[in-house]
Amino acid sequence: MAIPELIDRLVANPKFRRFSAGFLPFRPLARRRSKTLFDLMAGFVHTQILLACVRLNLPDLLLERPRSLTDLISLTGLSEDAMIRLLKAAIALKIVRRRGDLYGLGPVGQDVANNAAALSMIEHHVAFYADMRDPVALLKGEVPETALAAYWPYARQAGGVTENSASDYSTLMAQSQEGVAEEVLDDYSVKGRRHIMDIGGGDGTFLSAIARRAAPDTKLTLFDLPQVAQTARDRLAQNGLADRIETVGGDFLKTPLPKDADLITLIRVLFDHPDRVVAPLLTAIRGVIAPDGALLIAEPVSETPGGERIADAYFGFYLLAMGEGRVRTLARHKELLHAAGFSKIRTVSSRMPHLVRLIEARP
Repeated sequence: MAIPELIDRLVANPKFRRFSAGFLPFRPLARRRSKTLFDLMAGFVHTQILLACVRLNLPDLLLERPRSLTDLISLTGLSEDAMIRLLKAAIALKIVRRRGDLYGLGPVGQDVANNAAALSMIEHHVAFYADMRDPVALLKGEVPETALAAYWPYARQAGGVTENSASDYSTLMAQSQEGVAEEVLDDYSVKGRRHIMDIGGGDGTFLSAIARRAAPDTKLTLFDLPQVAQTARDRLAQNGLADRIETVGGDFLKTPLPKDADLITLIRVLFDHPDRVVAPLLTAIRGVIAPDGALLIAEPVSETPGGERIADAYFGFYLLAMGEGRVRTLARHKELLHAAGFSKIRTVSSRMPHLVRLIEARP
């Protein structure tokens, strides 16, 4: 038997675990491993405590000012016993911090308060958790209709997108995309571009961020499903950007893409789709991109050091529940890009590679 297998059996032996907990040199490691295991088992409880705090508006209430127990009871409608129970749990999870006789924000609460993207995703995860109720059934494809597939109907078929559903998921995409847009543009300059086209651009959040940085004469085009493009058109008009950003509706596998963009962006788009959709999309992009143009892909990448929990664990199962998407390795991205006719491919250094990596491809 190989050494790794011997170690597995040794560490998994109950007697060895008890020995490790009692043997002083091994005790810190034994405690860390035990805590890690319990945190995994208790993870759902922790997320529900966070959800309770969000639904009771605790982060924003405490952002205004530290509050007393009596004040919080009055504002939330909880009994004293329930409020104390929630506060103790929230303090343990660093959502709340005790400040003498008052309660204020803890480090986690500071990140959640006044954070539309985090707040919307915390609430949205209610549907995801319902789909994860039986993870084995989900893996075996035995869940007939998941909540996420209903929420993101384009993941299965473009024809399933209605005006209402387009508005719903465009709103969520916008809230979650705002921070990503700024991070991408902090790492990748769009200066000097003549025509920038964002494919799968949702309600125009990313192009709106580009509009604040690009030259006034840079042409900006958003391409998405007709229902989504209409929602984008309405929202851009509300924000005074209707004349700045052109919206084009179509199915990128059936509708010809606008030509001659010298920068085409795919911001968290490819991982929503299987290879049989991604391959022809990349080929279509290669066919319309300007000779001196570049394609920028921004999304989580599998096996990114330090980002495995986000890309491979979280998004791996989120996309499974959503439909047919997958998080790809950097090597797989390169294979698909080369097959589509791109010859110059490089990764761009990013500040938050565990959340999103940047891949540039040129003809």
